[in-house]
Amino acid sequence: MFGIGMPELIIILIIILIIFGAGKLPEIGSGIGKGIKNFKKATHQAQEEIDAPDDEKDDDEDK
Repeated sequence: MFGIGMPELIIILIIILIIFGAGKLPEIGSGIGKGIKNFKKATHQAQEEIDAPDDEKDDDEDK
């Protein structure tokens, strides 16, 4: 995984723990989770708009 082994990951996690503290970690995790959820929702909606049938365009042409 990008040349990052287990010791490097542990060091990174320790540094994050020192910087943010144990109390902030759940808030950070929650914020990241919500961000990922919103990103997936937005990409899914965009894909639905692309895949949607062109019925609306046909209705506009009839007018």
